[in-house]
Amino acid sequence: MSRIGVAADSTCDLSQELLEQYGVSILPLHIILDEKEYLDGVDIQPKDIYEWSEQVKKTPKTSAVSPAEAEDFLKAQMEKYDELIFFCISDTMSTTRNVMQMTADGLGFGDRVSIIDSMNLSTGIGLLVVEAATLARQAESAKEVVDEVLRLRSKVNASFVVDTLVYLYRGGRCSGTAALIGSAIQLHPSIVVVDGKMQVGKKYRGKMDRVVRNYVEDRIEFMRGAKKDRIFITHSGSDEAIVNAVRAQLSELGYFKEILETRAGGVISSHCGPGTLGVLFIGNEDAKLS
Repeated sequence: MSRIGVAADSTCDLSQELLEQYGVSILPLHIILDEKEYLDGVDIQPKDIYEWSEQVKKTPKTSAVSPAEAEDFLKAQMEKYDELIFFCISDTMSTTRNVMQMTADGLGFGDRVSIIDSMNLSTGIGLLVVEAATLARQAESAKEVVDEVLRLRSKVNASFVVDTLVYLYRGGRCSGTAALIGSAIQLHPSIVVVDGKMQVGKKYRGKMDRVVRNYVEDRIEFMRGAKKDRIFITHSGSDEAIVNAVRAQLSELGYFKEILETRAGGVISSHCGPGTLGVLFIGNEDAKLS
């Protein structure tokens, strides 16, 4: 049986506990505040980003891993494993997959390393990573795992609702947000990942506790027939009462075996801003916009 490693870039937003539980290695992306560069989750945290952004009225830039970082990471991984499966944030959002693939090929690891475009972000990636890590423990080869992950990829239902549009607007990563800026007080659109891109979904109004409750209610229709193993509540520093209320809503369904809470890391937080919350799961059909 092949020793199969599973790894991902830092945008998968899995907690340290989950990384250790599933034996997943992480390669951090970069966050740039003016001219200073940091490693996501290593020497900068979301609270640092929010403080800087509030002070200078700008949002950070983010960047992919460098070829040198990719080389060092892959060499270390291939000393431990016969085969490696590496997950990247969507190609539409970063060049990370391209860098990793070119580096793997350049090192002669092309036949032993599978670089996966998750076509997603945050725990939309994390869901696939956990699936891969679970399957890798029993699989004869990485191909078995990759085939199943690719089958599930389009079924990942990743969405979130934002407390502020400022970060998405400044970052320019989500089409449609510019038209919403200044259009209404207390407007909170949902953002849905479709075909690897962020799109504006349903628009909610009012205070955030009510908005999040309504958002979760609307997602329930997409949960019917979903993979029961787990659902993520992922947020970028939402009020504890709001998070607990979402957990209660999901618990009442009595459907998912695990309800996991994670905090968005630095890269994701840089683009969505504070107070963003999403529920993410693997559905029974291709993800839809709502």
